Amino acid sequence: MGRISIDLFATLDGVAQAPGAPDEDPSGGFAFGGWQAPLPDPMVGESVIEGIRGLDALLLGRRTYDIFAGYWPHHQDGPAGEIGRKFSAVPKYVASRGAPDLSWEGSTRIGADLVREVREIRDRHQDVHVIGSIDLVQTLLAHDLYDVLTLWVYPVVLGQGRKVFPDGATPATMRLLEPAATGEGGAVQLRYGPTGTPPATGVMGG
Repeated sequence: MGRISIDLFATLDGVAQAPGAPDEDPSGGFAFGGWQAPLPDPMVGESVIEGIRGLDALLLGRRTYDIFAGYWPHHQDGPAGEIGRKFSAVPKYVASRGAPDLSWEGSTRIGADLVREVREIRDRHQDVHVIGSIDLVQTLLAHDLYDVLTLWVYPVVLGQGRKVFPDGATPATMRLLEPAATGEGGAVQLRYGPTGTPPATGVMGG
């Protein structure tokens, strides 16, 4: 069995919505699209590239897939070429209840039975990465369908937006898989694995 790795950029208050561009996801009146752009951090870039080099499949939500499909097939050269070529070469699974345009080579829609299909994808590949795709991520977290959760947490508070763990998220515990890494720009990389449901509550010092 392979592993499913979730990769997310998040703020200190847990917002993961639209880090890349103002028009990425303005749903809910979100006013801070592109919040990550003014906060470049070499550590984050190196970590992201390292993960991309090792992946052998992408699992994406519909919105993230549409953004990727509109950009990466047209960036096969230059500084972004390594990412573009990798994304174009690997299988891409798109979680959608609708009928997305799957003209990007190697793309397949899933969603009729998402939990079962994701388990089959995990069995089929060694290193599947979920990038962005917050709706899909919340489903995977709720069903414990992941092996690694990587959060790059940035030193910014937005006070609005869709969060990695919203109110009503499924209770869970995690373990830190490696020491946290801090970049020059103040971003912190946290890498967790699931350990199950929270233990019974108690009293500190009791």
